[in-house]
Amino acid sequence: MTKDAILELLWQNADSYVSGAELAKRLGVSRTAVWKAIEQLRDDGYAIDSVTNKGHRLSSGSDVLSESGVRKHLKTGGLNLQVYPSISSTNTVLKGMAEEGAGEGLCLIAGEQTAGRGRRGRSFYSPPNSGIYMSILLRPAMQAVDATSITACAAVAVAEAIESLAPVEAGIKWVNDIYVDGRKVCGILTEASLDCESGQVNYLIVGIGINTRVPDAYFPEELRNIAGSAFGDKPIPELRCRLAAGVLDRLMHYYEKLADKAWFEEYRRRSLVLGKPVNILSPGREPEKAEALDLDGDFALIVRTEAGELRRLNSGEVSIRQREDRA
Repeated sequence: MTKDAILELLWQNADSYVSGAELAKRLGVSRTAVWKAIEQLRDDGYAIDSVTNKGHRLSSGSDVLSESGVRKHLKTGGLNLQVYPSISSTNTVLKGMAEEGAGEGLCLIAGEQTAGRGRRGRSFYSPPNSGIYMSILLRPAMQAVDATSITACAAVAVAEAIESLAPVEAGIKWVNDIYVDGRKVCGILTEASLDCESGQVNYLIVGIGINTRVPDAYFPEELRNIAGSAFGDKPIPELRCRLAAGVLDRLMHYYEKLADKAWFEEYRRRSLVLGKPVNILSPGREPEKAEALDLDGDFALIVRTEAGELRRLNSGEVSIRQREDRA
């Protein structure tokens, strides 16, 4: 389409204006067609500056999240995408759809959540224009105890997708947080509906929230020493659409090979906790000091407590202890 070709050219020349005549010449269309395409892009939400005798320039702040934009970069077929400017919670809304019989592969993507949820009932800060918040419905034939592998492959998918778009290194803090430059940039919340008699999973919802930019109002006080953005101020064309597509492509690729656990070594290599002193965090209990030793084949964390006890953690949370705690 003419507007997609123009959008690509504007991104390629993001630091300067491109005249309508130049765009028309390079695309082999009329200047009227160029102008119509520019107006269509504005209608889609792209901020384009147009100056007489200079031409058109795409604002660096243009990062429109749309279904067509995600699909343009998506290689995986069979996914049912629904993209929203704002939603209460992608996990909550998708859970309702799952209960009504929605099929596997339904994916909700939003540019803002007004009631985003994290683990253990926490809220998940999801402001507009600075991240993507997405949930995908899966219906695997698996036992509930094996569901951790879904979270693990989602973590690898996110880390790889981030690194495919910028020269950064993404690490994984067991079991579901992604860090870049020492800051948390992504959280993953996997929720399941179970058959209590068989222990089989009826469905899983994998919720992924990624901070792509620092929010205009910055982060709330309680997050300022923890949260960060995956891409800083790096100008990346169609960032959120490309990132959403990249995550989905990698997640579904790994999901199709779930039994092989082909991402295990990649997950282990990216671990931020192995070999580190950690605190085991359990609800209603004081943090317990331990050392993170290894991961087993089911992505459980093997730790050694201060008492010398080897323990296998297949759920819960840990935090990395500071150096002064090691003495």
